[in-house]
Amino acid sequence: MTTSNPAAPERLEIDGAPATAEQLRARALDGFGHFTAMQVRGGAVRGLGLHLDRLDAATRELFDQGLDGDRVRAAIRHALAGDGTGRAELRDAAVRVYVHAPDGEPSLMVTVRAPVELPATMAGRAQSLKSVPYVRPVAHLKHLGGFGQTYHRREAERLGYDEALLTGPDGAISEGAVTNVAFFDGREVVWPEAPHLAGITMRLLEPLLAEAGLPTRRGPVFLRDLPAYRAAFVTNSWGVSPVRRVDDRDFPLDEKLMATVAGLYEDAPLDVI
Repeated sequence: MTTSNPAAPERLEIDGAPATAEQLRARALDGFGHFTAMQVRGGAVRGLGLHLDRLDAATRELFDQGLDGDRVRAAIRHALAGDGTGRAELRDAAVRVYVHAPDGEPSLMVTVRAPVELPATMAGRAQSLKSVPYVRPVAHLKHLGGFGQTYHRREAERLGYDEALLTGPDGAISEGAVTNVAFFDGREVVWPEAPHLAGITMRLLEPLLAEAGLPTRRGPVFLRDLPAYRAAFVTNSWGVSPVRRVDDRDFPLDEKLMATVAGLYEDAPLDVI
């Protein structure tokens, strides 16, 4: 199952106004920045506070300045709003917030696309992963310029897989090209600790799984360890999907595990933007 959202943005605004050609040229030539991606439902987002914290922390690291969460929320609301001249308000959407600093001050670009909907059944969502020897630079940031991960994901898709599984020395698993990955040994959920981006859905699920009585931890996971695990799943802003195969190793669909994980995600509160 390959799910993507390649269409051009329905709306694109920079600092609360339609983007100009000059602004877009500047950003096209500037690969230094970061972003976050979210699914909006009914004008609200799961883990909105985590998105705002991510944007603020990365802006401080890259540009030595903070980024006020209310400013980000206002920019998203404006991009989703109707304007009284035929532009309708959007309540459901896929939204990205990009942060550049072309003049030394953080600038926000908000893109709005149609919402992503995963298949209703877990079997329909099941992902096949192709391991590749690649670890993202500065992996803890959701930064721009992801040529390597995009290249490997496209190559994996050409080979009939849904996603690339990024690995480091000795086959140490880190993350998917656009996902976090977790493995289940029948007792606990293990998230690989090799350099990775701690995704919003992953960060939402970690405490929820523990509260539900399903232990979760971060630790080393190597390709050679896969026979020790009975199930796996991936997460990103689209939600939760089971893994059906990594390279030539099949994983059976653990309906009970996936019902628990997906249920916790679906029940997580939505925060009004």
